[in-house]
Amino acid sequence: MTLTSSKTGRYGQFLRRRYRAILSYTGLGIAIAGLFILSPLLALIFYPEEINIAWGFLLPGAILSLVGVILWRSLTPSSTESLTWQEGTVIVLLTWLFAIFAGTFPFIGIGGLNFTQAVFESTSGWTTTGLSVVDVTQASRLILLYRSIIELVGGAGFAIITLSTITGIAGAGLTLAEGRTDQLVPNVRRSAKLVLGIYTGYVAIGTVALKLAGMGWFDAINQAFAALSTGGFSTRTNSIGYWDSPSVEAVTIVLMLFGTLNFVTSYLLLKGKFKAVTRNGEVRLLALMIPACALILFLGVASGLYPSLGKAVRVAIFETITAISTTGFSTVGYGDWNSIGWFVLIVLMLIGGGTGATAGGIKQLRIYILYRALVREMRRMLLPDSAITEADLWQRDRRSFLQDSQILTVSMFIFLYLIFWGVGTLILTAYGYSLPESLFEYASAIGTVGLSVGVTSADAPSGLLWAEVVGMFLGRLELFAVFVGGVRLLRDIPSLFK
Repeated sequence: MTLTSSKTGRYGQFLRRRYRAILSYTGLGIAIAGLFILSPLLALIFYPEEINIAWGFLLPGAILSLVGVILWRSLTPSSTESLTWQEGTVIVLLTWLFAIFAGTFPFIGIGGLNFTQAVFESTSGWTTTGLSVVDVTQASRLILLYRSIIELVGGAGFAIITLSTITGIAGAGLTLAEGRTDQLVPNVRRSAKLVLGIYTGYVAIGTVALKLAGMGWFDAINQAFAALSTGGFSTRTNSIGYWDSPSVEAVTIVLMLFGTLNFVTSYLLLKGKFKAVTRNGEVRLLALMIPACALILFLGVASGLYPSLGKAVRVAIFETITAISTTGFSTVGYGDWNSIGWFVLIVLMLIGGGTGATAGGIKQLRIYILYRALVREMRRMLLPDSAITEADLWQRDRRSFLQDSQILTVSMFIFLYLIFWGVGTLILTAYGYSLPESLFEYASAIGTVGLSVGVTSADAPSGLLWAEVVGMFLGRLELFAVFVGGVRLLRDIPSLFK
């Protein structure tokens, strides 16, 4: 009994030491979130008439930042800590929950939303989904800018921003927990800084490009933030369709594609390693899916609905890219689309964007891995029993061979993803929506896309909005990370107080 008690005591001490580090880095993450909640106040220089609503950002932003700084400064380890993936999932889970719930206050205080609507809008923003219950025609400019900012931050991820800010965290546990499996360079902190630098550069160039394409500065900033983060919040009710401009659509398409590309792929592009880029499985999948699906949408939907050939081509291309990039901008409504169009968009939303990018969905790499595994199995069936076949793919400029454990993990993830999609769809149908509408809307929610067929609205039932909140959260942080972080917390809490 004494020996058991001694072991339990030592484990409790070890756990408390580890959780000091976990809470310290969580504190830094939520302090950063607080600063971004405060950031719309900088726009008062240009919109001083909105000074009366400044308190709605000042109060939650200042409190969150203060709490975060206290946790960070009081609990920071004296030496460098190497975080495991499990510990990283706890930090990521806590940081995102704090950010989402603190982020509701501007929507409640000055946006006029109730608690459920505010949680929904905040979750949609931080997770870069873009489904919305805000009336953008009535919202203040500060609220519109705030929505775009939290999408921009959510796209980069708190792990990247935190690692770019401080030293003291060793290992890739934090970035792995937020779904970024590849590093641009071996050093984790330098890699995070490079990602943030690329991201910031894209945003700046995108803003100027949208201004030159015909937007005003305010619209250009917001749309650039939403496009690069693959978020999709717009300042206009009709989204990108408001401008009905080929040049605006062309610039937005480029920004959405850069947003959905793995940051490693972007880095290789910037370094001129085009051969490595063309070998990349995600790039090859995009190169196949975009023209094929755009052609199907053109022939099956757009050519019969829109008055001119040019408009039909633009719609087919734009809606394909906005779905597979999980951005959620739109140029048209989908109420008059046939089942072919809805089916194509649902498939694209489920596939989603690149790993280690700002996009959601199952992710293109997982789909490509399953394809390569299928090819291997088909070859194995046609070869003698003694023959050896390997499934391979190119990562960076290296060829790697798939292990059965990788294929199993990918298969399990996709299986769970589809189960959650099915359960979410079932919940939406229980509220009286048709099966096609429910399949579409929940694919959009769990894929963090933001396209809608009208199910999501300010007057939607609270239970429906909460179901989509869960889907958006799971889709952004990914199923395994949320599960591991949640179970680890529940398992460790009793031991912390022994």
